[in-house]
Amino acid sequence: MSLLNEILEYNKTFTEEKLYEAYTTTKFPDKKLVILTCMDTRLVELLHKAMNMKNGDVKVVKNAGAILTHPFGSIMRSLLIAVYELKADEVYVIGHHDCGMSAIESDQVLEKMKLRGIKQETLDIVQNAGIDLDEWLTGFDSVEESVEHSVNMIRNHPLMANDIPVHGLVIDPATGKLDLVVNGYENVKNNQPT
Repeated sequence: MSLLNEILEYNKTFTEEKLYEAYTTTKFPDKKLVILTCMDTRLVELLHKAMNMKNGDVKVVKNAGAILTHPFGSIMRSLLIAVYELKADEVYVIGHHDCGMSAIESDQVLEKMKLRGIKQETLDIVQNAGIDLDEWLTGFDSVEESVEHSVNMIRNHPLMANDIPVHGLVIDPATGKLDLVVNGYENVKNNQPT
């Protein structure tokens, strides 16, 4: 049986037996916060448990490394929508120790792409279109510095409300221990109209 068929078969039982009722909530986060975190499999449930969050408490945006690389990309758009449309009053950037992005080297990723059928011609076209693949595919050396960088991009974004605290933390993916990198309450700017 394929994984897709297995998922669909389980989903049929899930819906028919109304197992979804245990997860019923609204689209608004009960604890009024949004988290940018890594897509690491170890964090799927651990992060929520380590923060005492349950279904419905929080909006979660995930990507590789919890890295905000573009001020007007989809990650930033999601954070802004969480604040302005979905009633989030705080932003948390949570990276983790032993992150795969700390070991990523662009040349290795590019080689793996070629082994999976991506032609050098395609890579050249992307490069010639102005995308620096080496920079785009490179990870980070320090998770704390990466978290601080993302916090600063969010906090200083021209469209982010000045009164939104933006916190930075690092979680241990084995124990769930959280280490504070940036206390967003200390950096909230007075919300003064311009």
